[in-house]
Amino acid sequence: MTAVESRDVDSGRLQVPSARGPMGEQLIQTLRQPPNATDASALGKAVGDHLRTTGGYATQDEDLQHTLLCLYELHYRGLEGVDDRWEWHPGLLAARAVLEDHFEADLRSRITPPELDRSDARSVAEALFAMTADDGGPSLSRFVAKKATEEQLREFLILRSVYQLKEADPHTWAIPRLSGAPKAALVEIQADEYGDGRPERMHSALFAQAMRGLGLDDTYGAYVDLVPASTLASLNMMSMFGLHRRLRGAIVGHLAAFEMTSSIPNKLYGNGFRRLGHDATTTRYFDEHVEADAVHEQIAGRDLAGRLAAQEPALLPDILFGAAACLAVDGWAGGNTLDAWEHQASALRSPGPA
Repeated sequence: MTAVESRDVDSGRLQVPSARGPMGEQLIQTLRQPPNATDASALGKAVGDHLRTTGGYATQDEDLQHTLLCLYELHYRGLEGVDDRWEWHPGLLAARAVLEDHFEADLRSRITPPELDRSDARSVAEALFAMTADDGGPSLSRFVAKKATEEQLREFLILRSVYQLKEADPHTWAIPRLSGAPKAALVEIQADEYGDGRPERMHSALFAQAMRGLGLDDTYGAYVDLVPASTLASLNMMSMFGLHRRLRGAIVGHLAAFEMTSSIPNKLYGNGFRRLGHDATTTRYFDEHVEADAVHEQIAGRDLAGRLAAQEPALLPDILFGAAACLAVDGWAGGNTLDAWEHQASALRSPGPA
């Protein structure tokens, strides 16, 4: 792989990713039209046909995850060459709702969060810390620290780039949906994620810096076509939780688990990059998270998730579900990557870029 010129990760739309099936093909064809020229019924039919004829887990469904990614991206930076008015087109929203219902139902059928009969902040935080305790099983971060090759490090960054180049954005949707102490806690976490007002310190910018250190293209979404459904599912789940007010408990629980399982793995990731001779400029992203997320996990567990459960006890089941879903979906994706690497295969959908 060759080094590429650095680009501003905070500008530019996502290039429309290549379709992965009939549903994605119909979406792309629909988005090429003016929003006022169609009711998007053809997309609705393609979605219905897909769900009637396709089995298996939603997290492994390439066509479904690609289609959701494109639909959600309309609410982020938009798609290159696509009219922004598509964002709120009723036909697209209806098709997305059908896919989301299927995706959410699949997650809820496969993920069982713990039950908790108390919604006070301390009890909720303790439950979340217990859920996120390291079980000592196979670990992608330990593999990176001790065994990963240079090419596997590149694949690791490519896989993470679909989220990390817009790090924190899905969780930010929750800010206007909260109030009081939970809202203040979320803003405190997100301020750090966005560099406390310094663009060069934004975590997305630090991740782009790591990509450049390994000669990768840091353009937003440059490698989406190489990233498998299991990894796209992790990002799409965050977007689904964040974009729905009814799922505000789930996005809060997700963030709590996300932060609680970040500090130690990032230390190991950084060690893996250092083991292969990469300097502090490249490892800065991981090193930053070792310290920052040790603080964030306390805020997220106690002041955000714990205080939200105390404030709105009815949200407790979804807070625990969001945390469990974070652990499960990221675990499935990491397991797929680890399995490929242990068999000397690529974890990408096709060989990496030259």
